[in-house]
Parts: sequence; C-alpha cells; structure tokens
Amino acid sequence: MNFVKSPRLILAGAAGLGAVALITSALLPPSSASMSAHAQQSSGPTNGAPNRPPVNVRVGKAERGAMPYLTEAVGTVQPIASVAIRSRIDAQIDSILVADGAPVKAGDVLVKLDARQVEAQIKQAQATLAKDRATLEQAERDVIRYNELLSRQTGTQVAFDNAKTAAASARAAIMGDEAQIENLNVQLSWYTIKAPISGRVSTFTQKAGNIIRSGDSTATGTLTTIVQTTPIYVSFSVPQRLLSDLRDAATRSDSEIVATPQGSTKSVTGKIAVIDNAIDPSTGTITVRAVFDNPDEVLWSGQLCSVRMQLRVDSDVVSVPREAVQSGQNGNYVYVVEDGTARVKPIELGRYQEGRQIVLKGITGGETVVVDGALALTNGARVETRGADAKKGNS
Repeated sequence: MNFVKSPRLILAGAAGLGAVALITSALLPPSSASMSAHAQQSSGPTNGAPNRPPVNVRVGKAERGAMPYLTEAVGTVQPIASVAIRSRIDAQIDSILVADGAPVKAGDVLVKLDARQVEAQIKQAQATLAKDRATLEQAERDVIRYNELLSRQTGTQVAFDNAKTAAASARAAIMGDEAQIENLNVQLSWYTIKAPISGRVSTFTQKAGNIIRSGDSTATGTLTTIVQTTPIYVSFSVPQRLLSDLRDAATRSDSEIVATPQGSTKSVTGKIAVIDNAIDPSTGTITVRAVFDNPDEVLWSGQLCSVRMQLRVDSDVVSVPREAVQSGQNGNYVYVVEDGTARVKPIELGRYQEGRQIVLKGITGGETVVVDGALALTNGARVETRGADAKKGNS
C-alpha cells in the first residue's frame, strides 16, 4: 500500500527530531574545548590553586630574647654533717641540758656526767705535784750549798754532783706530775658532753640517772644525733648528657638551683656544691649535690623535694610555641602568616624549654606563626587568624 507523505507531516517530524536533539545535547558531557574554557574562567589568582575560603587558624609569636636553660629533677635533702653523740667513758648521767629535737650551736653543753671520781684524782695529782716541787726546792738549796763548800775546798765533788742529780730528778718528777694533771683534765672534759656542730638534736635515748658505757654499740649507746640543718645539701641525679653544662654552671654567676619541698609552697635558692666523680653506668646518670643556706629550715633532712636547676641564661635566641613546629619529608618547618597568607619556612631546631622550641635557623624573630590549624594549610593558602597576634598576622 502506498502512503503519500504530506508536507505538514514532514515538518512535524522534523520538529520532533529537533526537540530530541536538544534534550540529548543537554544530557551529554561538554566537549574538551568547552571544559578548558570553563576551567580558565573559574581558576583562582594564587598559583593556580582553587579559589577556596580562608582557613581559620590560631597564631602565636616567634620571640627573640633571653631564655634560661632549665632542667628539673627530684632530690633528697641530706645533712652536710651528722654526728652521733656517744660517751668516751663509763659514767652515770648527771643531767641533760637540752630538750629533745632542740636546735643547738657548736660548743653548747648537752649532757653532764658524774665526774666526782676524776675530780678527786686531779686533786691527788695536784698534791703530788706540790710535794715534788718542794723536793726540787730542797735539791736546789743543796746544790748551792755544796757548790760553796767545794769552792772553799771544804766539800767533795761527789756530794756536789749528787745534789745536782737530785735536783734534776725532782724537775723530771714535776714534769710527770704536770702531764698527769693534764691527762686527768682531758678526761674530766669527757664528763661534759658538748655539741661538736650546730644543728638539731634527735630524741635522747637515755635520761638522767642512767649509766652509759663507752663500749656500748647498741642503739642505747648513742645518746643523741645532731644533724646540721644550716647549710644543708639536696642530692639529685641528672642525665650524663648534662655533665659539661653542669661543670660550666658550677662557675657561672647566672646559674641557680631552686628546691621546693613536696607538699610545701616555700622554695629556697642555692648553688651547685659537688658533682660526683663518676657516672652511674647502670642508670646513665650523675649525682649532684646543691648547697642551700636554709636559714628558715625550709628543707628538712630526708625530705623529698622538687629541684629546678637553671644552668645558664642564653641571652639572644629565637623561639616559637612548640605547637607551631611541623615535620615533613624535608625536615621541620613552620607556617608564617604574611598579609593574610600562610608561607612555609623550613627551620633548624635547638632545645625545647617550657612550651617553647628554640629555632637556630629559618626565622629571625617577630614573625607570626600558626600554632593551631596547620593540618588544613598548604603553602600560599589564605588564612583568618585568631589569638593574641591575630591582628598583626592579618595586617
């Protein structure tokens, strides 16, 4: 069967095809040429990076100035001197003149023992000395008399020589008597026990009326113990890598050590007194003793305390907050904010001190650095700053 196409149907068909073509072109992806043109129109002004909103970051300051070199440790308070008081003779305690735990000074009388026996021996020795002195006077008179007789040829040489011998014997006896008295006086001093050093006494183990013996090695044989409290040591250990700095600090005027007893808010300041002559190979540490005047007895023997040691003060260093330091494949770096843009600055680090990192190379101080939000940054990214230096970072 033959159909005749009318012009009206042909036009309608063409219109339908055109509509399908328009719909199809809308669904198909754009050509590469049109994509290139679109990319050129939408590209940003900074190094070809996408035009994205600024990153919100917190900033800090790179500071230049003096910074102390500090280290911390836990120390133990130790007395410079500790003396156990014992008796050198067997005797009865007559009286105790200081209270338990009382402060004493060197030379103060602590205990008196019954010394009547040695006092009587001294009197006996003094009497013997007086007798020998009288004997010497008689012998010297005989020497003079026999010398006169010999000069008139009425005496004998033998009698004169015997008189001189008797006088010499009397002098020797007197010397022996004087030495005996001196020995007894030394023994008498043992009956009065004095403090050999200044400090504090412990509790007395014996009371008045008890017998104390010189050879008693038990706890009761020690009357008391004096511990020196002013000045006093604090002993602590530090890593051996600080040895050279410690030796330098011992002679520097800007070094100091601050000790704070645990449980106390009071601190005292001292200086390095002794550096041990050997490093402990089992721990890799070296023992240091610092001396403190301790006039108020803030430090107490055997007490634990926190030690803060200033080895020196570096007068001109650059430092940044520790959070500002980032690590990458090429080393350490920081983001420096300049005119609202974050710039990468490679740096070389020194030591870390109380939340700040010393920078040896890379920045000179005064820069505004990113301390929070660096993970979202790239070199050249725009930033909005917040923090103490936010206005300076955006200027």
